[in-house]
Amino acid sequence: MGDARAHEDTWKRGDPYERFIGRWSRRIAPAFLAWLAMPPGRRWLDVGAGTGALSEAIAEHCAPASVVGVEPSEGFRASAQQRLGARATFLAGEGAQVPLAENAVDVTVSGLVLNFVPDPQAALAELARVTAPQGTIAAYVWDYAGRMDLLRAFWDAAIALDPGAVARDEGVRFPLCRPEPLRALFTRAGLANVETEGIEIETVFADFADLWSPFLGGQGPAPSYAMALAPEARERLRETVRERVEPPGGGAIALRARAWAVRGVVPQEASGTGTPSARNMAAGKPSP
Repeated sequence: MGDARAHEDTWKRGDPYERFIGRWSRRIAPAFLAWLAMPPGRRWLDVGAGTGALSEAIAEHCAPASVVGVEPSEGFRASAQQRLGARATFLAGEGAQVPLAENAVDVTVSGLVLNFVPDPQAALAELARVTAPQGTIAAYVWDYAGRMDLLRAFWDAAIALDPGAVARDEGVRFPLCRPEPLRALFTRAGLANVETEGIEIETVFADFADLWSPFLGGQGPAPSYAMALAPEARERLRETVRERVEPPGGGAIALRARAWAVRGVVPQEASGTGTPSARNMAAGKPSP
């Protein structure tokens, strides 16, 4: 039913992302920050900053001393810097290679990125290195297998038409995006007071065209799958999704989107080199 490799499975350019998921990432970010409830005057790091949704929410709601975003995509960094101007600084980097000194920040966050990181455990070790003792590391990811209704409608329809599409479904590809694996990941990293929380928002589309047209951007797992289909197969998929989400008579479509959030505290003894688990991983030793 097409070769999905003809399009981009990962997010690299700002405009397609904004039309598809960015508008909802901007809604979920303030809710995540309200759950964190960090005091003002903290030094913040946003890892995998993307187009700046979380960094912008930090600047607007958290009275930060500083905001630094780290992002590997030049296109995303440009979009974020243009949006935030002097309110934040965006650097080239990624979770496993953060271009900051040890203990450089007080709060490190990552929004909708952790499941795309090749080695999340190594990334957490690096985040612990740059986060001061007693600082907070936190992240959130979409609940792809559950209440991310937009993507569930898409992939359930795609799999009904093409069982092979299950291999592209984020709900299958990203088992990390559940509370238990997230809690285990942060605990293995040696972080203290680890907790998880489900955060939900409503995603309202003006009509079916508003919902479907971002799938034609060809960037990201679902849009790249859609645009790699032959035109007639894409039309069948479109109509199958429509049948699943459009209310009788058309009009606005109200869905839900849930993110799983996780947080932990860098222990006091983790001075400069990350948590005990991080130091062990760096030395090639098993965690205690």
